[in-house]
Amino acid sequence: MSSDGCAGGHYIARFESYSGRVIFKSVGDRRPYPEHGRGPAQWADLPPRQVRLADLITTKRTLDLEALLDEQSTFFGDLFGHVVQWRGELYLEDGLHRALRTALHGRQIIHARVLDLDDPKNQIATASDSINEGAARR
Repeated sequence: MSSDGCAGGHYIARFESYSGRVIFKSVGDRRPYPEHGRGPAQWADLPPRQVRLADLITTKRTLDLEALLDEQSTFFGDLFGHVVQWRGELYLEDGLHRALRTALHGRQIIHARVLDLDDPKNQIATASDSINEGAARR
């Protein structure tokens, strides 16, 4: 937004479209996909692959600047981000700070472990699924 002069004591605001590149496809504030039940050991079973930052939707709207600047932030965690593919979209579940550091270095790709929830074998049964399966067997 820029202001163009003063008209009658009021500034007139003019909105300009953003023509620059963006880092992520979208910024979210929650995990819209179903619970997958994966812990650190199960994530480690997935091989890392390259993912474009511009294809990712974040699941966190805010970040801790101290963690972003910390050189040792991945010391106790996975070196690779965790991405969940659901309904054709890629959600960055873990690794927002790593992804932003990647972008700040001018790179557009991160290495991440991708869990494909569009593949039925990767979905966990919910309580209602278990009830429905039990009723179908009777």
